[in-house]
Amino acid sequence: MKALVTGFDPFGGDEVNPSSLAVSRLKKKIGKVTVVTAVLPTSYAKSAKVLRKAIDEVKPDIVLCVGQAGGRTELCLERVGINVQDARIPDNDRKQPLDVPVRAGGPAAYFATLPIKACVAEMRKAGLPATVSNTAGTFVCNHILYALMDIIESHPAKMRGGFLHIPYVPEQAARLGGAPSMAVDDIVRGIEIIVETSAARTTDIHTAEGRIS
Repeated sequence: MKALVTGFDPFGGDEVNPSSLAVSRLKKKIGKVTVVTAVLPTSYAKSAKVLRKAIDEVKPDIVLCVGQAGGRTELCLERVGINVQDARIPDNDRKQPLDVPVRAGGPAAYFATLPIKACVAEMRKAGLPATVSNTAGTFVCNHILYALMDIIESHPAKMRGGFLHIPYVPEQAARLGGAPSMAVDDIVRGIEIIVETSAARTTDIHTAEGRIS
């Protein structure tokens, strides 16, 4: 079994992005799963193209995209990506779309197909703060979750996909005056658990995870 795990390059004037930091530290093998990683540009126009190329090259069974959500305190597995681009700040191409669909004429939303509740439960068992999130925002992270599921919907190969939002790392929080943060090693462990759990099961558990964040 293969997993493709992606992070993003830094954006918004920052010098680091914890998603690419964490992804770069992943082992090439997690249990019986071969892991391939990639870094996506924080760009509405380019990110999905880079992701599609990586998917076509790797031919993964599982795709997990990871992105930064500054201000969040937990590892947030996203439930849904919506067909909206509405940028609070410009992306790395200096583009700032407002009220623009990810794909014109596409479905209003796509749900992640990883066992997100089971993954969250396993992360909590490991002592990691984790939750199911019901909003991926409207920046490039949501864009890539929607684009990922849109790719999977029409791709000839069968695969499952999802998106993990992660907090700042401590070095960012120090510069920002005490914003919530998480150690890179803990983020890496969370990603490992998601890959392990997703590889081990095809159905999710039924628990209440109705938080908005």
